[in-house]
Amino acid sequence: MSQPHEESTGGDSHPYGVQRSSSGHARISRAVLGGGLTINTLPDNMTRVVEDYGKYYTWRSFGPEDQRTEELWVDMNDVRHGQVRVHGILSNSYNQAVKVALSFDFPFYGHYLRQITIATGGFIFTGEITHRMLTATQYIAPLMANFDPSYAKESTVQYLDNGEVFVVQWEQVRLPGKESEGVFTFQAALYKTGTITFSYRDIPLSLDGIGSAEHPVKAGLSDAFMVTQPSPQSPDAQQRTIHEYHRVEIDSTKITSFSAVEFTPLPTCLQHDSCELCLSSNQTSNCSWCNVLQRCSDGMDRHRQEWLDYACSEESKNATCEDYSSGDSSTGSSTTPEMEDVSSLTPLQKGCDDETKCHIFKTGNDVRTDSSTKSEGWANSGVIAGIAAALVLLLALILVALYINYHPTAASPLYLIQRRNDYWPSLKFQKQHPGYTEVEGEGRERDIIVEAGPC
Repeated sequence: MSQPHEESTGGDSHPYGVQRSSSGHARISRAVLGGGLTINTLPDNMTRVVEDYGKYYTWRSFGPEDQRTEELWVDMNDVRHGQVRVHGILSNSYNQAVKVALSFDFPFYGHYLRQITIATGGFIFTGEITHRMLTATQYIAPLMANFDPSYAKESTVQYLDNGEVFVVQWEQVRLPGKESEGVFTFQAALYKTGTITFSYRDIPLSLDGIGSAEHPVKAGLSDAFMVTQPSPQSPDAQQRTIHEYHRVEIDSTKITSFSAVEFTPLPTCLQHDSCELCLSSNQTSNCSWCNVLQRCSDGMDRHRQEWLDYACSEESKNATCEDYSSGDSSTGSSTTPEMEDVSSLTPLQKGCDDETKCHIFKTGNDVRTDSSTKSEGWANSGVIAGIAAALVLLLALILVALYINYHPTAASPLYLIQRRNDYWPSLKFQKQHPGYTEVEGEGRERDIIVEAGPC
């Protein structure tokens, strides 16, 4: 198993401050990543979702008496599950998060993830852009709370990845100021199929008793999209806003020792790769086909920015797959196969004042402007000429060497030989020798380098 790629990210003791926006969303704002970032989360009356309405996930909870609870628990001591890694940084720090690469594509809300961020606070961050407000949205949280794994030696954060499931376990972690209440042990498992399970082994306090002013306490799933818009303060500046579009927060009374929760993913619009499937599938609803992007979506996913940039909502209004097919055929008859207007593929390029002059050439999957095609043509001609000249020079040198080798006593070769600083005996030109072979000294063994696996 290859060594996972990691990147450490610091956290805040007070992750974020909350303000109420006019739309009813909780707005979290702070300057991060060198610019302004606003996060809009769902209203408070949507955070206690006992039953998801079947849009992205269905889930079931299991108590101590259910056999399924024991089946869902992944024993990290069982070598059959794979090699377990105790993370040194997370196990000895507080309010820290570390990026870890997955060995498989994990579907989350219809998006395939290959990297996640493990936090000491009992949750996994799934966003692509790391900021200091990880607890706000885009998370997989079996039990998000103010845990401090650095308090005791036996407190650890460990994980395994066997190609079919990725498991993170927070083992014997404690809450600052409540260390005497006991230790918490729980885990989250991300399966290649998209199934997510939360398993709880030791939960000494209820979620109401865990409450802290320094850190939010919640359990469930959340996802969001980010859009970039001109800043109202300055037209030249860009403002990025992360919008939470869906959240599932499980009933806190279900989280007890020896309990479990299982999330099963439902089909999403993003899985449809054709217009016909997008508009006719009975497994999904409210899907629209964006012909420019060749993507099926309801407009509420992580590709929201592209959906807006290409005006997909307007394009898909009252449109049918036959309309797209007829449009494509008419476009093909009015333009040459190698050239078409750029506006049908991408937003208008900057620097093209006259829209009729902006064209692109397509060769397979390559997209190029006509000016770049000309410059590349000259560049290719220069490269070919250079290679040809080098080959001619090399061939001439080879011919000269062969001539000297077989006619060492001729006037020209002898003239060259005798005017070197050290005289080369002609015997070495009269008899060819095999190339040198490296020989190991007696009593020495060749060093062997072995690539070690993960610790």
